[in-house]
Amino acid sequence: MDFKGKVAVITGAGNGIGRAAALGFAAHGASVVLVDRDAAGARAAAGAIEQKGGKALAVTADVTKNADVAAYVKAAIDKFGRIDCFYNNAGVEGKVKPLHEYDEAEFDQLMAVNVKGVFLGLKHVIPHMIRQKSGAIVNTASIAGLVGSPNMAPYVASKHAVIGITKTVSGEVAPHGIRINAVCPGPVDTRMIHSVTAQIDPAEAAAVAKRYAAAIPLGRFCTPDEIANTVMFLCSDYASGITGAQYVIDGGRTATGGAVTSMGKK
Repeated sequence: MDFKGKVAVITGAGNGIGRAAALGFAAHGASVVLVDRDAAGARAAAGAIEQKGGKALAVTADVTKNADVAAYVKAAIDKFGRIDCFYNNAGVEGKVKPLHEYDEAEFDQLMAVNVKGVFLGLKHVIPHMIRQKSGAIVNTASIAGLVGSPNMAPYVASKHAVIGITKTVSGEVAPHGIRINAVCPGPVDTRMIHSVTAQIDPAEAAAVAKRYAAAIPLGRFCTPDEIANTVMFLCSDYASGITGAQYVIDGGRTATGGAVTSMGKK
């Protein structure tokens, strides 16, 4: 896992899985560009990297806006000259409720972040990697891209889309020496899962989370570092023969045949 001399760009890097990945890439020698609409979070994570002697650049951007995405890619090239690893990670969970109760604006916003944001990142990063004739990209999907999850239809649809994009574009860019894979986390101990459990039952969010964790064969949520480690593996030379794949990191949840159905009230 040697990323010395390489440049990693990470969206959603201000917290959670993105922050863990940024710190991980930096610890293994990469120069890191941390992209987030949470400017303070991105700056704090960049500061943590620099305090340990690493090289980091924080960029504030909204991944749903073409100009912002073009700007963060340009900032990376201007600062470090290249992009070797791109973790296309920014995403939102949306509302937990039946599809027929979703507002059009809520649906559009979730799709804009989770699908359009991935599209725009690929659109602007890939041309630079084609010129380099090399690069590794990881998109954040979810086990919700593989199985259903009641009351989360827009989120499920968005993550199925990410997997479809990953499979298709990986074939388009493979002749240029570029690999694209996806990670499919199950519940991870971050703000997102706690938002979901709070929406299911605000008065008993901790109990909902406990029931769901108990239904996972490992008996717990995964950690951000566990997802980040898989991302780094997929960007490393150890994964030089892997492209168009989706890696599940869910503590065994989907292996035992479970859709995401265990979080409801009892």
